[in-house]
Amino acid sequence: MLSLADYWLWDSWIVDDGELYHMFALQAPRSLEEGWRRHTAAQLGHATSPDLKNWTYHGLALAPAPEGSWDDLALWTGSTVRGDDGVWRMFYTAVNTGGLGVKDQGIGVVKSDDLFTWRRELDGPVLVANPDWYMTLGLEEKPTASETWRDPYVFRDPNGDGWHMYICVREPGAPRLNDGVIGYARSWDLDNWELQPPINTPAGFGQIEVPQVGVVDGQPTLVFTCHWQEQPPETIEKWGPTKYCTWSIPGDSLLGPWDISKAVPFEAEPDLFAAPFIRDRSGQWVLVGFVNLEPYGILSFDIIDPIPVVSENGVLKARSDYVPVGPARLASGK
Repeated sequence: MLSLADYWLWDSWIVDDGELYHMFALQAPRSLEEGWRRHTAAQLGHATSPDLKNWTYHGLALAPAPEGSWDDLALWTGSTVRGDDGVWRMFYTAVNTGGLGVKDQGIGVVKSDDLFTWRRELDGPVLVANPDWYMTLGLEEKPTASETWRDPYVFRDPNGDGWHMYICVREPGAPRLNDGVIGYARSWDLDNWELQPPINTPAGFGQIEVPQVGVVDGQPTLVFTCHWQEQPPETIEKWGPTKYCTWSIPGDSLLGPWDISKAVPFEAEPDLFAAPFIRDRSGQWVLVGFVNLEPYGILSFDIIDPIPVVSENGVLKARSDYVPVGPARLASGK
């Protein structure tokens, strides 16, 4: 478990350099006291671990840019990959002080040779929303501004043919809470990206946050987060009375197709949120993440130990020996 005395930690992502796992996590000072204030104070912290359990915290990895930049307010969730040129690239979400608060989300990229020191080489986002395909605010002064344009997940093509990016977006014209889709972009060099239409149609979710893919027990699987407050009544009723945050879907390949209507909740930890999906050193797939109990008045912003998972009929389940964290244990501090 990774818990810091001075900082809350919530959304995170993990990359393996072959010797250590590197976690990049949203962090904000616990001195803020009110959990909702963290969203406009988020920076990116860095920790390493040999086993996904014992973490060494290295402090700040990336802060917002100087005032006046497109990413000068707060930094949010992303992903990290190593290109064929040996350079690490971290794709991230950012919001700025330009007057729209968290409703002007952008996707940026920084580069590193060692995963510790990062450099900005662009003075703007790497991708902006196309209003023909993706929900924007429709503001005359900035028509591409969107309040759902985040969580870039970049992964190598399964056949070695370049790179793919999944993005948390919404479809224009779809009913609210039924408008969540996965945006899509394509690249051959990680530097130049071609935005394309979403890869699925909306079905039962208001947001498809932190989408990730992997092949579990031979089954290509999509994992995503959607808080119950972003689900329509029919989705909650279908799986009630428990409300769930993490979901999975089987597909034909890492590129889908993904039928969002077939998503099944991860039942072992109903409040598991923004959980990195990665293999441990034994080859076992695990979910990490945090257990989001903020709606219940518990500020449980710490990274939990890995949850080993298996695929049952294409659906992610916790391995049978897993002991749930759950609200009671977090609240008691045990």
